[in-house]
Amino acid sequence: MNTLSQGWRGHFLALVAGALVTPSLAPFNIWPLGIASVALLVWLLADLSPVQAAKRGWFYGFALFGTGSSWIYVSIHVYGYAPVPLAAFLTLLWSIGLGLLTSVTAYIYVRWLRDCLTGHAGGQHLGFAAIFVLGEWLRSWLLTGFPWLYLGYAHIDTALAGWAPVGGVFSLSFIVAVSGAVIANSLMQRKIIASQLSLVLVLWLGGAILQTIDWVTPASKAPVQVAMVQANIAQDIKWNRDQYWPTLTLYQQTSQPLWEHNDIVIWPEAAIPGYYQNAKEFLERVGQQAKAHNASLITGIPYLYPATDSTALRYHNSIMGFGEGSGIYHKQRLVPFGEFVPLEGLLRGLIQFFNLPMSAFSAGPPAQAAIKAGDLTLAPFICYEIVYPELVNEWLPEADLLITISNDAWFGESIGPLQHLQMAQMRALESGRYLLRATGSGVSAIVDQRGHIVVRGDQFKREVIQGEAIIYRGATPFALAGSWPILLLCFAICISLRAIAVKMRG
Repeated sequence: MNTLSQGWRGHFLALVAGALVTPSLAPFNIWPLGIASVALLVWLLADLSPVQAAKRGWFYGFALFGTGSSWIYVSIHVYGYAPVPLAAFLTLLWSIGLGLLTSVTAYIYVRWLRDCLTGHAGGQHLGFAAIFVLGEWLRSWLLTGFPWLYLGYAHIDTALAGWAPVGGVFSLSFIVAVSGAVIANSLMQRKIIASQLSLVLVLWLGGAILQTIDWVTPASKAPVQVAMVQANIAQDIKWNRDQYWPTLTLYQQTSQPLWEHNDIVIWPEAAIPGYYQNAKEFLERVGQQAKAHNASLITGIPYLYPATDSTALRYHNSIMGFGEGSGIYHKQRLVPFGEFVPLEGLLRGLIQFFNLPMSAFSAGPPAQAAIKAGDLTLAPFICYEIVYPELVNEWLPEADLLITISNDAWFGESIGPLQHLQMAQMRALESGRYLLRATGSGVSAIVDQRGHIVVRGDQFKREVIQGEAIIYRGATPFALAGSWPILLLCFAICISLRAIAVKMRG
């Protein structure tokens, strides 16, 4: 038993391990630190009881979410107007709560998987990776989900990226977790076990080989000319009534020279700081300008459904198409407190953070129609929705392009916007489709079918981002099956290891 992994020293090292994930991701991109994080965690759990492991897992998760989602503080304090002590307390509470999920993961690993087939590619390797990935998956849907800070996102530009079109981001997380666990166990046993090392090498080499495969092929259509208007309107004045017409005028004037040379012009999330019903005439006028040049305008805008005898008043965060564009999409995955207030009857009005502008949206229904731009089918996602792999996959392979609009001004100058962009890149790689990302303050970008940024803008700069998007046909394996193959594999590993352990003991 290593005394360094015990007691408060072990808890401190667990904090270090959890914090290592953050610099492995954007904007730092030091991807080996994610593997080191896993290796350190496996080592720290080696000699613990399940209850002790749960505590150790909590420290890991607390540091992971405390560092990786530190932008929560910016949103609450700077734009939610909460005092520093309150913002710090709420951010701390956030990290404490999410740490409970990694606590459960660590408990299950030690209680039922760690000691299965010790010395082989069993509980300490495949078992750890399987339960770790299932823990990430749980986070993607539990209590509306927080699918952020997955280990696999760090590998958008490594050999493992070849697995993304096959098994999605969870398959990358699985390989990272296996790699870290093998390193940890090799160090603990002070020898390299050939079978374990071979498994890791095969997985990494497999990713490199898969990168040479073209899962999709370019369509015969000419590249689509795209322009995105990044107005960079400060969040603290965006919803001021006296800014309404200056904002509309800014978008109209900036877009005027774009219609002639672009097929699609995109305005970001809630570019129109008012409901469609109030801006209808303005949008129809701009739409006619776009239509005169066979162009499509796609914009984010709040949408109001008045109350009727059978339905209540509803507000939606939406995307609409004008000119040669058409259709309307209402956001399905809403951000707690930013777009709706949980326990609204108790919290609304207590502090300004619980009473932000546009924080009473209703979720849109599933199975909505796509947005059209001429004869192109656009799969629409608003802000946070792009981080849900399965939600994106619902539009495939029919979608010609992925389009995501966002208002990342809520994150300020934190690491949040660049993490958000990296996750959007992963969706393009998984789906084999170009992705168009238009934001109000950055980072706006065009991402190709391999997850590489073709054109990107700067943060906090008023500018127009222009470029080409190529239409692809066909489907990646992930587009056809989603995350279920890797998730079922993880479930099968856990069940098989337990069954073998029970049989051996019997």
